[in-house]
Amino acid sequence: MALFDLPLDELRAYRSESAEPEDFDAFWSKTLQEAREHDLDARFEPVDTGLSTVSVHDVTFAGFGGHPVKGWLTLPAGAAEPLPLVMEFVGYGGGRGLPHEHLLWASTGRAHFVMDTRGQGSASGGGGGTADPVGGSPAYPGFMTRGVDAPENYYYRRVFTDAVRAVEAARSHPLTDAARTVATGGSQGGGISLAVGGLVPDLVAVAPDVPFLCDFPRAAVLTDRHPYREIGLYLKTHRGRTEDVLRTLSYFDGVHFAARGRAPALFSTALEDQTCPPSTIFAAFNAWAHDDKKIEVYDFNDHEGGGPYQEAAKLRWLRSYA
Repeated sequence: MALFDLPLDELRAYRSESAEPEDFDAFWSKTLQEAREHDLDARFEPVDTGLSTVSVHDVTFAGFGGHPVKGWLTLPAGAAEPLPLVMEFVGYGGGRGLPHEHLLWASTGRAHFVMDTRGQGSASGGGGGTADPVGGSPAYPGFMTRGVDAPENYYYRRVFTDAVRAVEAARSHPLTDAARTVATGGSQGGGISLAVGGLVPDLVAVAPDVPFLCDFPRAAVLTDRHPYREIGLYLKTHRGRTEDVLRTLSYFDGVHFAARGRAPALFSTALEDQTCPPSTIFAAFNAWAHDDKKIEVYDFNDHEGGGPYQEAAKLRWLRSYA
């Protein structure tokens, strides 16, 4: 499908109708406080990858509930002083993969940390290895409705908490510069980076590409593609639950995290993207609180967005910040 969403001039003015919960900040403050009651226990184990230009560490740290979460920390070979830190979060169904899948950012002379996404890692790339030991209420297959009966039970409460703890873990390594930390990712990873941008107050930059998990009220009725379609298929069976489900999702909407964004931001969107429709992304971009923000628009692309062109744009843009 070609240009199915709003015209570009309307996208630039679009505002979400997602209702922010009155206790949004209290909910997340309590969630992170509970997570920090567990020792972070960040462990960095050197890995022999056969790569000569980088050094790689297999990382384990305590995420939500103290559960072990995996990641890779990749550094330029021979690094001897703290480096700017790029935190990367991955797309829906993916995991941290294998170290050689993540060479871009270390090749720029920065430290790079990629977080495994709990319970995922079986749909693409080199896979993942982080379990999600928490159960939940009946859900549609996938992750979008796991624990959607209440915000306290929802799957992305655990994932977003893991992501904040991942930043803390990466910053604890002596060769990362906590004062120069960037969050980035594509699709689900973009949505996670928005959450991190709203929950971690001292990032220097945030770069979400074609971000997922934004403007749930519109996304759930605008596109019939997965993963958003999981919400509609759940409600197709659980009739009359729409208001309750949207209330739960409102605690995890990228629009509300964007309203708390304190760092410069570079977004990207594609006007033929039916997976993460451009209006849902502009909803988060237009809500982003920091004045220093821009969005790259790819007119004739679907969910691949800018691909390598967007990577090049981020490389140029990030020079000013980290």
